[in-house]
Amino acid sequence: MIKELNINHKQVSIQYPKTDIKELPVVILHAYNEEEGRAVFEKCEKLHCPDFILISISHLDWNDEMTPWFAPKLNKHDEDCLGKADEYIEELTKEIIAKVENYIKKDLQKIIAYYAIAGYSLGGLFAVYATYKTDIFKKVASASGSFWFPDFVEYIKKNKMKSKIQSMYFSLGNKESKVRNQVLATVEENTKEIENIYHSQGIKTIYEENEGNHFYEPDLRMAKGIKWILDQK
Repeated sequence: MIKELNINHKQVSIQYPKTDIKELPVVILHAYNEEEGRAVFEKCEKLHCPDFILISISHLDWNDEMTPWFAPKLNKHDEDCLGKADEYIEELTKEIIAKVENYIKKDLQKIIAYYAIAGYSLGGLFAVYATYKTDIFKKVASASGSFWFPDFVEYIKKNKMKSKIQSMYFSLGNKESKVRNQVLATVEENTKEIENIYHSQGIKTIYEENEGNHFYEPDLRMAKGIKWILDQK
């Protein structure tokens, strides 16, 4: 089942199972496009995930709204990241989630067990960063997160999350760090360090390695992350 909303020029897809269960977790997924959100939900069903509601948000200014601060482009074919995540988090928490929550409670007649946040690539970076700006989330799934992003590990070491996170999932493809670009090549080392930092803080974490480069089976990788966090009690 799916309900499409347009909120502030963003496409918001609410996908939910046919179930009599009244109380369900809600996963916020930032997707590069609408098809990604649908594909991830389908993969979640094939993996027999626990019942949940997926809120897939697309039509984003991907390089800007998913990044915490300015970072120069990695190559001549890329674009600078303008670091507008803080502005977008305000929009997400005060407008998008508020309208989605109203639909879930009034139209679907469901109780929200908790909110989780998930994302792939820059969306995975944003999922972690958002926990430092709002206390709404309880679980995080970052698949092939862009933890090559300049100064992000240092930010984690120096700051404290607002959210009381119970579990965090991290994954990478085994070829993602095997690239010529020296910035991108740090992604594996940084992801493992980040996972270790959160594990040392008493958060239930996992790091999973997948076959392939950054672009191999992203929907499945994201679905595996969502399943893992939903399975954690």
